[in-house]
Amino acid sequence: MENPLTAYLPLAVVLGLAGGMAAVIPALTTRLGPRSITKTKEEAFEGGNAPMGSARQRFAVKFYVVALLFIVFDIEAVFLYPWAVNFKALGWFGFGTMALFATTLVAALAYVWKKGALDWES
Repeated sequence: MENPLTAYLPLAVVLGLAGGMAAVIPALTTRLGPRSITKTKEEAFEGGNAPMGSARQRFAVKFYVVALLFIVFDIEAVFLYPWAVNFKALGWFGFGTMALFATTLVAALAYVWKKGALDWES
């Protein structure tokens, strides 16, 4: 009688190899890699500008407001696509529901705009 776990032997081998490589590769790079620290390696790379100030500084609330607005209108796009695909099948009820949804979002955008949350200079 054959062991029922025999079918999982190839999976165990692959997982064992992956785990072994996950342990061996970082150990080898630490052991064999260069350790020279130069001024060029210490410089900022991504932005090209030297970092200034603390990384723990507070951000203005307007950044979070814009992020939340982006999420809200992104969700609108997610709901708008399936509605447009099934537009004929949904009929007038679907049209009215989406019109109410879009009106709510436009009213929210008008409110945020009137409050000045989108003005970067203020």
